[in-house]
Formats: sequence, structure tokens, C-alpha cells
Amino acid sequence: MRTQVGIVGAGPAGLMLSHLLHLQGIESVILESRSRDYVENRLRAGVLEHWVVDLLTQTGVGARMSREGLMHDGINISIEGRLHPINFKTLTGRGVMVYGQHEVVKDLIAKRLADGGRILFEAEALQVDDIAANPTIHFRKDGKTQVLACDFVGGCDGFHGICRTSIPDGVLTTFERTYPFGWLGILSASPPPSHELIYAYHQRGFALFSMRSPTVSRLYLQCDPDEDVATWPDGRVWEELHIRLGDDARTRLAEGQVLQKGITAMRSFVVEPMQHQRMFLTGDAAHIVPPTGAKGMNLAIADVLVLSRALTAFYRTGGSDLLEGYSHTCLQRIWKAQRFSWYMTSMLHRFPADTLFDQRRQRAELDYVTSSKAAATALAENYVGLPMD
Repeated sequence: MRTQVGIVGAGPAGLMLSHLLHLQGIESVILESRSRDYVENRLRAGVLEHWVVDLLTQTGVGARMSREGLMHDGINISIEGRLHPINFKTLTGRGVMVYGQHEVVKDLIAKRLADGGRILFEAEALQVDDIAANPTIHFRKDGKTQVLACDFVGGCDGFHGICRTSIPDGVLTTFERTYPFGWLGILSASPPPSHELIYAYHQRGFALFSMRSPTVSRLYLQCDPDEDVATWPDGRVWEELHIRLGDDARTRLAEGQVLQKGITAMRSFVVEPMQHQRMFLTGDAAHIVPPTGAKGMNLAIADVLVLSRALTAFYRTGGSDLLEGYSHTCLQRIWKAQRFSWYMTSMLHRFPADTLFDQRRQRAELDYVTSSKAAATALAENYVGLPMD
């Protein structure tokens, strides 16, 4: 089997890369180890930056998002129970869209298949060879080992995938930070307590009140990273959510059936460079951000937009300048997103080792960002998405 671009992974990055390449007449094949049903129902966060909403719409995969997504003009920051709104639309003229990552994946899969795209589900990538000149991806499907030959490899297979580990030792430099807490998250069959997301700072720890739809809420609590989710029965979760939400919105927090519950570790991770010879890493294969800044999927889509432009230039003119500059271009945006995600995380969470000085400084930061137009504008322009060009 042969194609121009072999893509490993059918998450948002791999699917969007294939879609963008198709629009430019470039062939690709996606290898995905999981089933279509699994991929389409793998729940992840879903806050889309303004430019991502525009990109999905302009490239023909935004119709359902426009009907079902929830446009947000801002967020609320709750400080010890009192809400402080930050209006993105007033400050920047832009907003964000709440639309689950799995919904984006569904739309992209449907579009790729309708356009005749090749997605091989339950096709496990085993190894990548000869990335210097003639890349081949060995994969197993239906019990048989097969080979996909290609000109370039899109490593869109996440942190635990094979693409990054196929790059020889000594090529990549890793930058990493692990945070001393996690997020206990639930999906609840209940309306959200507010039309806008609420980021809550509380002496007992951070909480986030978000939504998936007008009838389904996504709610989070700061917890120890190694806690057993079994120690958090539903009653304890709801009690803590009510406490951390505070007086301004507590009466609007409706309790519903808990559809999903789990604990997510918090960390930052970047590798440099994000490419080696004819292998290009995207999304979680190259970088991870704590979810506080809502940047994960947006960064992945930014990566593949940059890569698709570089590949288009190569196939049209033979020029490789954009391909050679792929990593540098992406990393400028990634490190700004890492900074913003660290800023949101450090401003809103209680750190176990913090001194009284640290706590007072943190409160001063919260007071400043909720009272200064300049500080709120800086937060807003990062949250809605920095310009791509």
C-alpha cells in the first residue's frame, strides 16, 4: 500500500491533517489502532478557540458545530464564592465555542469517509522505518502485518504512540513539569450552573464548572494526583462541588446522574524539535498542557494547519523551507500556550508547598486580573486564541 502522507492516529490532529491535505489534492492514509466506535466516543474536553471555529466552518466541517455548539463570550472566575465575569467579546471582540472533542472527531470522520478518504480502523502501527528517505509504516490489521509506504509521516498518535519513539535517541530534548495535584472529573446529566464556565479558587482547592450541552455538565475538583476514585462516591463529589462553587451560584448547581467519573493527572510536556527527517510530530505526540487553559486540541489543530501548508508548498513547488521550519513555527505558539496554561494553573490551584506569602501573592494576582482591564484583556486574548498568522 502506498500514499503520499502516512498518518498514524485518528484523533483531531490526524483527521484534520488528512482533511486539509485532501482539500489541496494530497493523498493520505490514516492508521488507527482503535475501532471507529471507540474513537468517536472517547470523551475529551472541548473548548475551541475562535480561529479553530472559523477553520472548521471554512473547510466544510462546521455545520453541526454551528447548530449544536455553545458559543461563549467569556468566563467567570469565582474567588472564595464570589463570581467575577471576564467578558472576552467586550475585551477582544471574539469568543470561544464549547463543542466536545469527540464531536469534532465524529464530524471529521464523516467528512473524510464522504470524500473517499482512507481511514483504517483497528490497524495497529508497529514501527516506522527509513524516515530519512522512503518512510514505511508497518502495521497489523485483521491479524496480518502490512506495510504502508509514503513520502512523509504524520505522527498524530498521542503521547504513548510509536512515532516519537521511532526517532533515534539523542535527537529530541524533553521539557516536562508534573503538578502536585490532579483533577477529579465527572460528567453529569444535569444543566450547568452558569451559561459561562466558572473557574473557582477556594481554600479547599480549585473547581471548574463547565458544560457539554444545556443538559449535560462537566465538573472538576482539584484532588491529590494519586487518589483512588473509589474514595469519591457521588455524594461526596456533589458536597465538595457545592462548597467550592460558593454563594453566588451555589443554588444553581443541579445534581444529576453521574455518567462518568475519573482522575486526570496534571502535567506539561514538550519535545524539541517536533520533526526528524520525514517524520513530523503533532498534538500530544509532541506536547501536553494542563487543561486549565483549554489549549490541548487547539494546539493540535494549529500543528496540522502549519504542517498541511508546508506539505502543500512542497508538492506544488518542491520547496522544503516550510517543512524545515515546521518545528520552529509550531513551538513559538506552543510555548506561549504552555506559559498561559501554567499561569492559569498556578493562579487558581492550591499548591501543597505554598507558604503564607505564596497564598497572599496568589490572592493578589486573582484580585488584579479581575479588577484590571489590561490584565483581563491579556487573559482574554490568550484564551480565545492568539493569531495563527
